[in-house]
Amino acid sequence: MSTGIERRLTNILSADVYGYSRLMGSDEAGTLALLNDYKDVMAKLIAQYRGRVVSAAGDSMLAEFPSSVMAVQAAVEVQRQLAERNQKLEPDRQMWFRIGVNLGDVIVERDDIFGDDVNIAARLQSMADPGGVLISGTVFDQVKNKLSLSFNFLGPQRLKNIDAEVPVYSAVIGAASASFDVKGNQKDAPQKRRQQLVMSAVRAGAIVAFFGAINLFSWGGHFWFQWPSLVVLLIFVVRATYIYRQQTGEPSKR
Repeated sequence: MSTGIERRLTNILSADVYGYSRLMGSDEAGTLALLNDYKDVMAKLIAQYRGRVVSAAGDSMLAEFPSSVMAVQAAVEVQRQLAERNQKLEPDRQMWFRIGVNLGDVIVERDDIFGDDVNIAARLQSMADPGGVLISGTVFDQVKNKLSLSFNFLGPQRLKNIDAEVPVYSAVIGAASASFDVKGNQKDAPQKRRQQLVMSAVRAGAIVAFFGAINLFSWGGHFWFQWPSLVVLLIFVVRATYIYRQQTGEPSKR
């Protein structure tokens, strides 16, 4: 075991802009100005809650906090203040961040931090709703009796390139983040994905039943409907896999 590697237990906050490419495509100069303004707000709040900005490259921000309570308070306050600023903008110019918070052991190199626990924070951020905050179970255990916030338990989630499932909680921020509505993207996206899965299953079942009925009424002494049914089921499996990945933390393509 190497003794030259510095490690520490810390709270990691990962944030990025939802739909950044779309915003840049419509107004590069305006988007950059707004991004810099919002990142300045975030940096001040992070410092106010005793955090440290680790990096702020592109449309993302990575920070660390010595306290889980401070990390979650900073994340929620960031979303509240940015939501207030967004209300003053036209819907297609609003800039929404997604935030993930995790507590874990990290490798420290100069001013940067690395490791699986940093990746978990990034995965939580990628599956958060725009304007929302997701926290891991390790963070929840630290803040559950110390904050007046409410949390929704989303269950153990399988995150990309993370071996073990991670218990995930969503902070209930209130109306501040509930108004997100850019080109049909809503906060009830997880529910819509479940509805898509159910509808896909119903359609697949109906098509299989249709093939079975045709086979029965045109009976020629043998079964053939299982072959086209297998194709239908294969298409359903591919569709279900896509929906599942959207819901369990696969990075979305902006």
